[in-house]
Amino acid sequence: MKHYLTTCCFCGCGCGLYLHVTNGRVVGSSPSRNHPVSRNNLCVKGWHIHEFIHDSGRLTRPLVRKNGTLVHTDWDEALELTAERLSGTISTHGSDAIGVVSSAKCTNEENYLLQKFTRAVLSTNNVDHCARL
Repeated sequence: MKHYLTTCCFCGCGCGLYLHVTNGRVVGSSPSRNHPVSRNNLCVKGWHIHEFIHDSGRLTRPLVRKNGTLVHTDWDEALELTAERLSGTISTHGSDAIGVVSSAKCTNEENYLLQKFTRAVLSTNNVDHCARL
């Protein structure tokens, strides 16, 4: 078994933890003893962080809707389609027709960047965060 130090992704606190890997699969997690945030502790989500990594329902590639059906695509096509749809909505209905919801699985820095993008690029203050812990 190998142990890899990483940062928990369930909230923006940034707790340090070790992922336990056997035969290329993450099979467990444990807290980092010396990490300045978690200090040898993890919440229940941190202890079970490894369970979603290999979940069969986890999305690992972007999906786009074609003829009413979601199909896998590459990142370039997905990002281009997203940019076209956002631009079209803003052109037709104005920037306040757009809203952005961020994730508790992002770091504080990633959430900050998303709100800056929402306000500076999309020109709307309609931004929220789902971390209602």
